[in-house]
Amino acid sequence: MRDDASTKVPEVTLVFWIIKIAATTLGETGGDTVTMTLHWGYLAGTALFLVLLVALVIWQTVAEKFHPFLYWATIVASTTFGTTMADFADRSLGIGYTGGSTVLFLCLMATLGLWHRSQGSVSVETVNTPKVEAFYWAAITFSQTLGTALGDWAADTGGLGYEGGALVFGAGLAVLVVFYFWTNISRVTLFWAAFILTRPLGATVGDLLDKPVRHGGLHLSRPLASAAIAAFIVGCILLLPQRAGTHPGRSESAA
Repeated sequence: MRDDASTKVPEVTLVFWIIKIAATTLGETGGDTVTMTLHWGYLAGTALFLVLLVALVIWQTVAEKFHPFLYWATIVASTTFGTTMADFADRSLGIGYTGGSTVLFLCLMATLGLWHRSQGSVSVETVNTPKVEAFYWAAITFSQTLGTALGDWAADTGGLGYEGGALVFGAGLAVLVVFYFWTNISRVTLFWAAFILTRPLGATVGDLLDKPVRHGGLHLSRPLASAAIAAFIVGCILLLPQRAGTHPGRSESAA
């Protein structure tokens, strides 16, 4: 067993959340680039990003220490897979945004429940074996896919549009910040709530950037938008170095 596998994940700071939101936005524009602009379709796009995600998760699992580019590449892979998988389930399989969100929420809760039952906590500090890393990345992937479905549900079914959806999810994150600083709510719980909400925020921002004007978007080039966001992420990693760390709720024994 590694002495401290938490050294393979970044410290949860403001920089972490900035890169996380950018990564989720890249997941939306990047996923749409492959499935729509390149005309791969949702099934082929999902298969492509699943293979990439599995390969990166394996690499991340066998790595001996925290590597920023590897970690964030895996996060981006989970967001792009989440985008194409949610779109495939919602549109190709006909489950719909509401049905897809419900199924994914249950999958995420089941993953976190099994993780908690196994380790007594779902804090990042428990990620110290390949088994727990599997729980960690499964939870992240389900949360990313759930976030995509929630973003689409809010913008389309909920009638908020992309700008409205971004405002709602941004407001939700602001509420979590208030809870973090002025309440005693479990930091582990707040972390996962924020992790989930950053995905639909990124999804709605990504849709706002690349969807047609008649659908409420800005109709920017998906490949160019994806390249710009990727460059921003790389810049953040290079200019704002992250040190290895643990979840802010490390002192908690359970979520």
